[in-house]
Amino acid sequence: MVGRIGGMGRMKIAGPLMAVLALGLAACSPQPAAEATPAAAAEERHPTSNLRIVPVTVRSGSETRLFRTEVANSPEAQARGLMFRTELPDDEAMLFPRDEIAIASFWMKNTPIPLDIIFIGTDRKIINIAAMTTPYSLDPVLSDGPVGAVLEIRGGLAEELGIEPGDTVQW
Repeated sequence: MVGRIGGMGRMKIAGPLMAVLALGLAACSPQPAAEATPAAAAEERHPTSNLRIVPVTVRSGSETRLFRTEVANSPEAQARGLMFRTELPDDEAMLFPRDEIAIASFWMKNTPIPLDIIFIGTDRKIINIAAMTTPYSLDPVLSDGPVGAVLEIRGGLAEELGIEPGDTVQW
């Protein structure tokens, strides 16, 4: 008998507790898709850097080239850049948006692959391209004028694709 009374006592408590839990779970259930916000959508991240990926296009004459581009938007990400990477696929790039509009200086420290460093003005037009930069070099690679962003792609790819100063870059 004692076992049954104890068991029934737990059931009396469990009934109201289960109702509260059920209400709590209903309140936490996902909202319909129509009420979801765009910010809730998952951002695509690069598997190596974990940086956000955005589409970047380069318009050269009648041609438009699309790159899946990592955005190095923190001082740490900009300092690291593409260091230690042993490959950069032709459809990928890294974008360095700049807060300060000024002459840009990059180097190839700890970067084992050649890059084309594309310097972009505030009007989103390419100012100059440092093509086929030397891996591991500590020599500064400079823009020809103040830039609003810098785009890095595989070394030699700008020439192969016909990308040149004056072309427009959008992101």
